[in-house]
Amino acid sequence: MWNAITDVAGIRVGHWTDAKALTGCTVVLCEKGAVAGVDVRGSAPGTRETDLMRPGTLVERVQGILLTGGSAFGLDAASGVMAWLAERGAGFKIGKWSVPLVGAAVIFDLGLGDGNIRPTAKSGYAACRAAKDGRVAEGNVGAGTGATVAKMLGPKGIVKGGIGTASTRLGDGTTIGAIMVVNAGGEIVDPKTGKTIAGPRKATGKGFESTMALLQANRKTPPPGGNTTIGVVATDAQLTKEQTNKVAQMAQNGLAMAVRPAHTMFDGDTIFVMATGERRQRTNRSDVTVIGATAAEVVAEAILRAVKAAKSVQGAPAVREL
Repeated sequence: MWNAITDVAGIRVGHWTDAKALTGCTVVLCEKGAVAGVDVRGSAPGTRETDLMRPGTLVERVQGILLTGGSAFGLDAASGVMAWLAERGAGFKIGKWSVPLVGAAVIFDLGLGDGNIRPTAKSGYAACRAAKDGRVAEGNVGAGTGATVAKMLGPKGIVKGGIGTASTRLGDGTTIGAIMVVNAGGEIVDPKTGKTIAGPRKATGKGFESTMALLQANRKTPPPGGNTTIGVVATDAQLTKEQTNKVAQMAQNGLAMAVRPAHTMFDGDTIFVMATGERRQRTNRSDVTVIGATAAEVVAEAILRAVKAAKSVQGAPAVREL
């Protein structure tokens, strides 16, 4: 296992990165289709095709999920993912047509690097061409290229965020993986130790301020629209759409474990779930509880890995150098 979302059979990941403009996009592909669910917990989301993933809708499977920078402009990159999939005949069959279904979520990264350059349809297509299984690059790549965290003190106190991935395998052989883009307004905390990994940098000396203490003392909040943690959980379990939505809901607990505060009025926190069904065993309600609870732990680990793998850029030092 690679400790990556690609440990889930049928899942491939590709990045497109603009290291100069500090933006990019990441695609999670399952050309055969994966039963999809979603949980949008933040109050400032930028998303695409989330409604079709909810229970009670016709389509069960998607062929890809796009995570992208560029704020709402970056949603254009999903068209490139659709084009790549359409060339391969992947998608929802309607008569002689195949319509690829691609969910997407964005982060706001326009304030770092060149905000006039955003992922486009060509970027999404390029990410698909780069998609592979095996090891997945982390840190300042793909949708994590322009990500930052710990924004309570504004630009002077931010820390570099990024993209991270993790996975685990249950005793019965079920594999669960996650990939997370960490662009949070809050600080990053290791839930196992309670230690702050990345918080608002102190003006003098080393160390971090407490985000919650600043919030409660000053009642100030991070800039609107500048924060969001988004990601994908994948599993090879055979889940229904209702079950994938439950897993997405439970996976958000991992975000709350590692990001404080999370799900605020200024975040667009969104988690997608893709169930490939490669393990041909129908999952029951008890299994969903185990998968969902484990997904939360994997999400938290992926968030920590994103920040630890990040490298410093102008205006945003990385924790590895603090």
